[in-house]
Amino acid sequence: MSEPSWKSPPSPPVACREEVHVWRVPLDAPASEVAHHAALLTADERARAERFFFDVHRRRFTVARGALRRVLGRYLDARPEALRFDYGPQGKPSLRRPAGTSLRFNVSHSGALALIAVTAERALGVDVERVDPKRAAVNIAERFFAPEEVAVFRSLPPEQREEGFFNAWTRKEAYMKATGRGLTLGLDRFVVTLRPGAAAALVSTAWHPPDAARWTMRALDPGPGYAAALAVEGDAWRLRRFAWEG
Repeated sequence: MSEPSWKSPPSPPVACREEVHVWRVPLDAPASEVAHHAALLTADERARAERFFFDVHRRRFTVARGALRRVLGRYLDARPEALRFDYGPQGKPSLRRPAGTSLRFNVSHSGALALIAVTAERALGVDVERVDPKRAAVNIAERFFAPEEVAVFRSLPPEQREEGFFNAWTRKEAYMKATGRGLTLGLDRFVVTLRPGAAAALVSTAWHPPDAARWTMRALDPGPGYAAALAVEGDAWRLRRFAWEG
């Protein structure tokens, strides 16, 4: 069972295989807090922030990255600025060993919101999207979704298509991130549920049908104007949602 709302985290939080923690992080912070986050980043991370053209995007990236370091530092009882990351072929981050060898995490940010997912031993992926009604169009679904998903999307009444579209998009992104293979999987080569009211699930994959049974999905409710989903390897885990308090 999942927690009914975003709650204050325990101190310290403890990662275990039986739980998946998702942290909700607002990204529009005062200048003093942005500066505090910036001080935790490596030179490479600060350089990445500076490549954003708009200042609002630089600030939000800085807060997301600093919050990730601070969250992981809590689990590891480590200084946030001392953490180092490795990246997979498709850019999926992981903690450089030996620090947090069993800890697994993933992060996503869109608009003014970030989600950080943490567990132990299990692969996982999280995705959050700011809802843009213009994206929830049939031609976009036909371009990116599997034929089975397009058929369901077309069958939805107009007032449900926006929710159905972002159900599919976030679940697909979360799964691709969890596998670490990203877009190499092909958005149209696996099927997720998208009908409003239906449980989030990976239905099938074109390359290995039994693979769907290896993964559990959850829809998240990050707040008005956003959609989000979580994909986790295996089952028998409890979802806990934490509100970042700075």
